[in-house]
Amino acid sequence: MHWTVSDWLERLHAASRERAYTGTFVVTMGAEMAVSKIWHICNGVEQMERIETLTGTPRVTLRRNDEVITFVTDQRLVQRERREALRLFPDLLRAPDQRIETFYMARPVGSERVAGFDSIVVDFLPRDQLRHAYRIWSEKQTGLMVKMQTRSHDGRVLEQVAFTELRLDAPVSMDELLRQMSSTAGFTVLQPRIQPTGTQALGWTMTASVPGFQSMSVYTRMEPAGKPSYQWVFSDGLASVSLFLETFDPQRHTLEKTAADGATHSISRKMGNYWVTALGEVPVQTLSMFIQALAAPR
Repeated sequence: MHWTVSDWLERLHAASRERAYTGTFVVTMGAEMAVSKIWHICNGVEQMERIETLTGTPRVTLRRNDEVITFVTDQRLVQRERREALRLFPDLLRAPDQRIETFYMARPVGSERVAGFDSIVVDFLPRDQLRHAYRIWSEKQTGLMVKMQTRSHDGRVLEQVAFTELRLDAPVSMDELLRQMSSTAGFTVLQPRIQPTGTQALGWTMTASVPGFQSMSVYTRMEPAGKPSYQWVFSDGLASVSLFLETFDPQRHTLEKTAADGATHSISRKMGNYWVTALGEVPVQTLSMFIQALAAPR
């Protein structure tokens, strides 16, 4: 049987929707490593998870569908926001309805054991230079993604996320996770003023499309000074790019730069009276195409 990229993605998403599990996973980016514990449950309608960091700053992130609450325990802070995807392992950004096979091909490369589970190893290979490659380990029985590598075109591992311990069909209580989400007594609750909006209200336009990437959403963020900034999100079904657009402030926006952190690149620069940052898990030339195609409001 020949499976397409869409077939594999549906298998991975279905496994996430249909299984309760707990586990410990490790994120590696170059010399940096972070370890977290995850509790995940889905009842077919609502999806919930709890992620607790075991390294670095102590924090607990809870998600109910697109509602996200992060407890920064040592600072007694709670941050509320809404996100289309948590973008923490093992969730992939939900794919827009498009022909993803135009831009990626799937190639099974064998099988391995991860966290004690037999897994099928599949390469998602880009058909151009505008996106990274992915190697994914899918647990044989359930399809759950237990390991993922983001790779450059020459095969270098840019980022890796893997379970080191995993328990499938774990007794995770949705009621208990809901109780934890509402337990904010003694914490300062920060409510960022973020509202979904449309591209017409945005005022910015794209004079050309970046192959494979579709507009997913636009968010308006109200800054402390009362001026709005915007986040415009694009996806090709696997990779995502965000354009952050705001009024230029010479006190804050002092350094135009291009930066890399694992698989994530960013470009920040002044465009007329505006400051633009393009950020995404894509090669830097992809971000350059977004910047070049972006047109400021008139």
